[in-house]
Amino acid sequence: MGRRYEVIDHTADIGIAAYGSDLNSLFSNAAAGMLSLMIKMETLRHDVAKAISLAAEDSETLLVRWLNELLYIIYTEHLVLYKFDILIDKGRLTANCSGQRLEPGSHRFIREIKAATYHNLEIVNQDGEYSARIIFDI
Repeated sequence: MGRRYEVIDHTADIGIAAYGSDLNSLFSNAAAGMLSLMIKMETLRHDVAKAISLAAEDSETLLVRWLNELLYIIYTEHLVLYKFDILIDKGRLTANCSGQRLEPGSHRFIREIKAATYHNLEIVNQDGEYSARIIFDI
């Protein structure tokens, strides 16, 4: 399984198609894809750790909550989390994350993303490969 994510065209916003061999890797790759739209990832180091726990009634809602939680942390705590050890079980996500505190002047956003949306969102499992198309409000 070589693909992690790819950017997809959308009329007014921007999106990604994310892939994974299971839900854990799909969610990790979706986060990596979203972050790659926002900031140059190669400039980051991981010196901050944070645990995240979320729950939802279905995988699509859990994916949107996960991505929006990462955005919330970026904008309120000024942390970019980009390394993820995720476990999804029975509608609950637990993640041990690491990343870096944003440093004014050192990190510039390529673009700001307001939110992950439910627009045409569907998680598909086809032949053991999970995929999801996610549109972001910019």
